[in-house]
Amino acid sequence: MATQKVPEDVATPKPPLRVAIADDHRLMLDGIKRALETAPDIKVVGEAMTGEEMLSIVPRVRPDVVILDLRMPKGDGMSTLSKMRKEHPDVKVIILSMFEDSEHIDQALGQGAAGYVVKSINPLDLPSTIRQVVEGTVYHPRAGGGDGEPKATPGGLTDRELSILRLVAEGLSNLDIASQLYVTEQTVKFHLSNIYRKLSVSNRTEATRFAYRNGLIE
Repeated sequence: MATQKVPEDVATPKPPLRVAIADDHRLMLDGIKRALETAPDIKVVGEAMTGEEMLSIVPRVRPDVVILDLRMPKGDGMSTLSKMRKEHPDVKVIILSMFEDSEHIDQALGQGAAGYVVKSINPLDLPSTIRQVVEGTVYHPRAGGGDGEPKATPGGLTDRELSILRLVAEGLSNLDIASQLYVTEQTVKFHLSNIYRKLSVSNRTEATRFAYRNGLIE
């Protein structure tokens, strides 16, 4: 009996991305899970309510991505992130937080987080956040409003983003900018991705041109 050949141009479906979630509030945990379960290419494989619990289940559920609440008992997001980077370096970690200030963001990215998401994010944006993190984009979907939001400059840029844009306009590389601002190169890339998105541009040259044309820099 002849076997049927599979056409060469038919791509093999990719397995769904495996995601584990840690948050000490059951309502938030269930909300994140529901938001991710709407995406056919994402599968929630584990849940935890403390950092210690997440570290214990990772070897068993083998996630591609772990979402960590910044504030949790028995191992907060930052300490759990540090241990994750040492024990499971291949797992992408996204920090989930109510804070959107540069200090918290820089600290998370500096310790190796692949993304930083504020809790006021539209749940519908979570699946795309996961995908971009897996693709290697340092991701931070900016939330609107809120008393804790950094003051924005013209163009919707924060003071830190405007500082980076000025250094870009001076011709500095990401590494040089990181050195001058005492942050990691990954943090600079993260801020640049936000700058490009807010200004609706796709590269450094377009961002610089936009800034000069609209008076963001002299």
